[in-house]
Amino acid sequence: MRKHYMICVHNRGYEASLEIRKIYEVLSDKIAEKHHQIRVIDESGEDYLFPEDYFAPVRLPSATKDKLELTTA
Repeated sequence: MRKHYMICVHNRGYEASLEIRKIYEVLSDKIAEKHHQIRVIDESGEDYLFPEDYFAPVRLPSATKDKLELTTA
């Protein structure tokens, strides 16, 4: 399964966990999506739920995605 990435555009209340303008790996979580949240790997290296409007979609070239997957493997 290919990994999905989003960019953080807001971090109010989560300053220690999220950095604005940083790209985060997103994990699929259908239940969270129903509650307008997404599950991301944060600064601690663990996955947590955050409001979906704190992130924006980002399109990365395939070569960039491949490199990111190598660094997180």
